[in-house]
Amino acid sequence: MKRLFCMAAIAAVMVGHSITTQAAGLEFGLGSTSDSTLTYRLGLTSDWDKSWMQSNVGRLTGYWSGAYTYWEGDDRAGASSLSFSPVFVYEFAGESVKPYIEAGIGVALFSRTKLEDNNIGQSFQFEDRLGFGLRFAGGHEVGIRATHYSNAGISSNNDGVESYALHYTMPL
Repeated sequence: MKRLFCMAAIAAVMVGHSITTQAAGLEFGLGSTSDSTLTYRLGLTSDWDKSWMQSNVGRLTGYWSGAYTYWEGDDRAGASSLSFSPVFVYEFAGESVKPYIEAGIGVALFSRTKLEDNNIGQSFQFEDRLGFGLRFAGGHEVGIRATHYSNAGISSNNDGVESYALHYTMPL
């Protein structure tokens, strides 16, 4: 199962990269849950190459995010998840540094339904994110993000789990 999950993650990354025509990025993230479970995230981003509400203050834009996350367990084997999400970004105007806020709702598949003390009920989860950070002139980005995973009551067990992470994205 673990091998199949890893192969699916690699395939998703390769497919995501091959269809990307807009600016793309490679994302690295390190986070923790409220139960002190460490999370390690590796993902690809693809800018939408569109913007709305452009003004002197900033603009609304977005990107696609596909990622693999490893959830390191303290008292049992770790878990893995694959996620995909559209993310809206409000990017404030700036010359060499552009602050931003982001929000998105996507989907995720987990390899396990128990993460430490949380019973998430099923493999399929919704992924909600809220974050902020800085984009630099060379296309590099750093930020902090809160991500909540829940099955929205589809399963009777729905403890949900939150991850709070620092992330760095480099242009491809």
